[in-house]
Amino acid sequence: MLNKLTLGLFAAVSFTTVAETTEFYGTLHPYASENIYFVITDRFVDGDKSNNYENDSGFDRPLEWPTGEKGNVGFLGGDFKGLLNQADYIKDLGFSSVWTTPIFQNPAEAFTGGHEIKPTGFAMDKGKSGYHGYWGVNFYKLDKHLPSKNLDFQQLNHKLTEKGLKTVLDVVLNHGSPSYTMEKQQPLFGQLFDKNGNLVADHMNLSPQSLKPKIEPLHEFFNQKPDLAQLSDINIENPKVMDYFVEAYIQWLGQGASALRLDTVKHIPAHVWGEFSKRIRKHYPDLFMFGEVYSYNAKEIAKYTYPKYGAMSVLDFPLKQAMDDVFAQQKGFETLAAALYLEDGPYANPYELTTFYDNHDMARINATDNGFIDAHNWLFTARGIPVLYYGSEIGFNRGKPEHFGNRNYFGVENIEKAKNHVIAKNLTRIAKIRLNNIALQRGIQIPIEMKGDRAAFYRVFQHDGLYQTALVFLNKSDSSLEFTIPSDIQDGKWFDVITKNELPFTSGKKVRVNAHDVKVFTISDKLTNHMLLQKLKHAMEHRLGGLK
Repeated sequence: MLNKLTLGLFAAVSFTTVAETTEFYGTLHPYASENIYFVITDRFVDGDKSNNYENDSGFDRPLEWPTGEKGNVGFLGGDFKGLLNQADYIKDLGFSSVWTTPIFQNPAEAFTGGHEIKPTGFAMDKGKSGYHGYWGVNFYKLDKHLPSKNLDFQQLNHKLTEKGLKTVLDVVLNHGSPSYTMEKQQPLFGQLFDKNGNLVADHMNLSPQSLKPKIEPLHEFFNQKPDLAQLSDINIENPKVMDYFVEAYIQWLGQGASALRLDTVKHIPAHVWGEFSKRIRKHYPDLFMFGEVYSYNAKEIAKYTYPKYGAMSVLDFPLKQAMDDVFAQQKGFETLAAALYLEDGPYANPYELTTFYDNHDMARINATDNGFIDAHNWLFTARGIPVLYYGSEIGFNRGKPEHFGNRNYFGVENIEKAKNHVIAKNLTRIAKIRLNNIALQRGIQIPIEMKGDRAAFYRVFQHDGLYQTALVFLNKSDSSLEFTIPSDIQDGKWFDVITKNELPFTSGKKVRVNAHDVKVFTISDKLTNHMLLQKLKHAMEHRLGGLK
């Protein structure tokens, strides 16, 4: 007997309840159901002019290049109120979580030390401000540019929850603010304060090699070696320092953050993440955390997915690289197949990785409108938890690196533009399909074909009385393509989630997919096809990695 269930987020989808079955899934972690929208808060929307502090030297610091391209390294006004004012926009795009850049206090002035910003290069911070949030000086205190009256972080979380959105808190452990090479010591730079506002660390505008932590207590928080630009390098292995950061992030989690994104993971000894994770999860056992291990080597980033080194998800840089090759450089879908690691791969669980194609630390993907549409059709149907960088819904400043427009102000004008943009319309369709279908969120993935402009695969979720199988066809060519229903198809009536029609599927039936389009069919029956069951059992046995 088939019973229809309605289950929270999956209210639009019906599942079959069966007393006993073989279980198939990619992951059972609840956070795998999320679609994540990433904003640099200062660059999203200015909702409150009163917290702009336009007289500070760190406000509005434009960059103009001979090529005509423009950037900005100053504060531009984006804040909590601007984010909240656009909560419906983010929700309507098809997202359920918002990852914001760090919320804690940064210096308000522009940094006078460091290296001058040039068209190419790395670690150039002269004249920059901490608009991005990654130059923390008091990890217990909100940055003054973010809150408004009656809208602190806890109130923001409460109001976003009412809108159906969770927040992801950005965690920084390895560095503070720029701390040396200033001609004259600037306020806050190189300093750290506790929750009571007491100074607990001060770099004193000294190079790391000149610090004397055994003599000067205010140097104890820092390492005596340089790492990233002129940023203070935090000695997180010092128990006192670990206590400081753990307690700070527990404070923010207590104010409603739902998940953590971990910055610059590989710049800290790997075992430290194991300790940090253990201490945080003592209070929040099922907390989802995903880390930035900036490397395209799957084995290098995979070790952090195991308990010894944090048991975190990681941003899937190898898949990001493959997505750029496929959707911007026009390589075939087989390039993506090699980066999935669906069986016997290096990751603890590949289905819990956060997937993306660009962000604030690299050039935006240089794709056509159709390239973005194809990328989104893949991102929201394949394994992993999709993360989209603000502005991608309109191809905002595509191809631009940090100082040439990657992080430019978005604003209400672009939000209005997005409401009728072809990329945004197609994004919303596929993002909402993922939100309403558990197979696309947590189902195990069985490839059918991935070559050239064609991709087809199953996503299957069968667990605890919920049954859904999705059959996905992707076409990234300029012409419509015909796909053949595979021989291991589950006979029965399948539901076209786009047209809302029921279709009888049998092996050999043809399905036509339009140019740069996707087809998703679902069935809620218990699977009985022997060939498909054998593939699923094999995939289940081999989906989890082993630390080697």
